[in-house]
Amino acid sequence: MQTELLIVVMAKALTELIGMFLLGRGVLYLLAGAKRDANLFYQVLCVVTNPVLRATRWVTPGIVVDRHVPYVAFALVVWAWIAIVFWVLPEMCSWASIDCKPLLERKRSA
Repeated sequence: MQTELLIVVMAKALTELIGMFLLGRGVLYLLAGAKRDANLFYQVLCVVTNPVLRATRWVTPGIVVDRHVPYVAFALVVWAWIAIVFWVLPEMCSWASIDCKPLLERKRSA
C-alpha cells in the first residue's frame, strides 16, 4: 500500500524539521548571548523543541548532564533520519506492493 510509504516519508520530513529546529535553537543560543530569553525567535524555538528535549531527558540515563541533553537530542534525531533514509525506505521500496517510482524520478526542466 502507498499509505505506509506516505507515513515513512512524513516521518522523514518530521525528523528533518525537528533537526533544523534544534540546530536553529543552538545557533541562536550562541548568537543571542545572555539576552536570549528575551528574544522572541529563541522563545518560539524553545516552545517547539522543548517536547523533544523532555523526551530525550526521559530516555537518557541520569548520568547525562542536563546541559548535554540538546546534543543527545540532536544526535538521536540524526540517527533516526539515517535509519529512515538508509534502512526503512530502501526496505519498503524493495516490496512488490509499493511503487517508489514517484520518489525516485526527478523532474527534468525543458
